[in-house]
Amino acid sequence: MKTSTERILTTHVGSLPRSKAVTDLVFAKEQGKGIDEELFDHTIKAAVDAVVARQKAVGVDVVSDGEMSKISYATYIKDRITGFEGDSPRNAPKDLEEFPGFLKRAAKGGGTPTYSRPCCVSAIEVQSTLPLEADIANFQAALDKHQPTDAFMNAASPGVIALFLPNKHYKTQDEYLEALAEAMRVEYEAIVKAGFILQLDSPDLGLGRHMIFKNESEADYIRLAEQHVEVLNHAMRNIPGDKARMHVCFGNYEGPHHHDAPMSLVLPIALKAKPQGLLFEASNPRHAHEWTTFRDAKIPADKILIPGVLDSTTNFIEHPELVAQRIERFANIVGKERVMAGTDCGFSTFAGFGAVDEDIVYAKLASMAEGAKIASGRLWG
Repeated sequence: MKTSTERILTTHVGSLPRSKAVTDLVFAKEQGKGIDEELFDHTIKAAVDAVVARQKAVGVDVVSDGEMSKISYATYIKDRITGFEGDSPRNAPKDLEEFPGFLKRAAKGGGTPTYSRPCCVSAIEVQSTLPLEADIANFQAALDKHQPTDAFMNAASPGVIALFLPNKHYKTQDEYLEALAEAMRVEYEAIVKAGFILQLDSPDLGLGRHMIFKNESEADYIRLAEQHVEVLNHAMRNIPGDKARMHVCFGNYEGPHHHDAPMSLVLPIALKAKPQGLLFEASNPRHAHEWTTFRDAKIPADKILIPGVLDSTTNFIEHPELVAQRIERFANIVGKERVMAGTDCGFSTFAGFGAVDEDIVYAKLASMAEGAKIASGRLWG
């Protein structure tokens, strides 16, 4: 993983807005409609090329493929590993349960994406590596053409798959997580072998507290979340920590978030994970104050902090000076070489849905790049 040795590098969480052409094809494929596979492949490849070019143009150093081919950051795996069918009931976060009027309004406004969340109904095994191979090839072609500083590719953690795709086959949750980890290991290792930084998306450690663990005691939540980390570390047993980073969040939606677990509870769990980089929320109104948790914690010397310096749920364009101040807070905690500028979450977690207008997304990323320059000038003199 490239680090900020001469200036603050910029990145983001991964997903970026898809075009209507991409979204229509992704949903048609999801719904089992007959599609022109050649058209699908051409459209996704062109979209990846365009999204890499646009990231570089606005000053993003460590880029992604925007997750162009995926309908969502977790359920995409049903096309890559066996065992998943049908749909499952939606499990509303605890904060939204207390505001049913807002929950209904959010659903009507597109805040609840409509796509299947299948259940595990049979044994989990690798089904096909072809979708991953296509993602890798498309991304590599775009990187060869546009030459950004570095690149990462997202993959779902075993824990987040378990968060959204419930188990109806394995006798225990332990067995389910272990099967997921072993199947996903193939994807993790392939991404690293291709030369990309592996990003493990693990919102189960934060969001999970007010979803699948919402009825658990704090002690049981900690125990179960730590189990998710142990399983993830086992799946990464053949991958060096400096080839990976992990994203932790509390749900990428505008809402009350008053039941979010405090970072003081989540951070010690997240720091036990093997990935060197840690991406986390640090800008939105519910978590911006928690930079002090990092100040007061013992951060391992090998960890790279990638705080969100942009809120991914608002169309406000953060002022570059505010971005710079946010970066400097963390640089003053762990040192300027161990900080990278990131975003609170993805800008298009689900295909066709994002709270932020596409053009504003890139304006925000450009503001992040400008803020990183300001911070770099002050930190490096």
